[in-house]
Amino acid sequence: MSGWLDPVSRAFDESAQPISLFFRNDDVGWSDERLPPLLDLFAARALPLDLAVIPAALGDDTARRLSERCAAAAGRLRVHQHGWRHANHESDGRKGEFGSSRAVADQAADLQDGRARLKAALGPFVDPIFTPPWNRCTQATVDLLAADAYRVLSRDGGATPLETSGLVELPVAVDWQKRMAEAADGSLLGPAIMQAAATGSPVGIMLHHAVMPDDGRAALAALLDLLARHDKARCLSMMDCADAGRR
Repeated sequence: MSGWLDPVSRAFDESAQPISLFFRNDDVGWSDERLPPLLDLFAARALPLDLAVIPAALGDDTARRLSERCAAAAGRLRVHQHGWRHANHESDGRKGEFGSSRAVADQAADLQDGRARLKAALGPFVDPIFTPPWNRCTQATVDLLAADAYRVLSRDGGATPLETSGLVELPVAVDWQKRMAEAADGSLLGPAIMQAAATGSPVGIMLHHAVMPDDGRAALAALLDLLARHDKARCLSMMDCADAGRR
């Protein structure tokens, strides 16, 4: 399967500047028995991983294990807020927890409850980043985030533009699971990564541990091996990407 990486490797070889990447794994709190194999992939290669955690779904056992993992990772494993319950409140159209059907006060309450839960469970490892469920939110959401000292908003690269009010946007460009579902040999992953890299922005890769099959982890392991050894690959945490973007 690693043949799909050949053009990616050449793209790194030929790049005049290092290519920055980050990995965001969504939906922590669901099917967390499937999370350790993913964490092990990154830990074995000493590469950073950001976890988007559903606060209301975070169990005490998972919180304890994540705290231990984060403490041992020396800053390479970080967590942030992924909505509140990952519940759909839209009666029509695309799903959303922070969509146009929500009153501002209800959105604010969910943000506050989610932040409080994460701080209580994972305090020193929580970053001021917000990933809305389904990668969708409203301008009202962004205004609430900016007023409450969040620093980063992470959605899909194709999401409707919003006035970010000083927040740094770190969109994901590569939906790992979607590309693997479209071509199990990984052949669509390489072009997606190279297209994202050509923009000059950090390449955000979105993972979902709960639904990642063994072949998806094998393809990911091959990519991580390439990134760990290539001098033009610059794997960063999301906060490091955001800080670099501000400079």
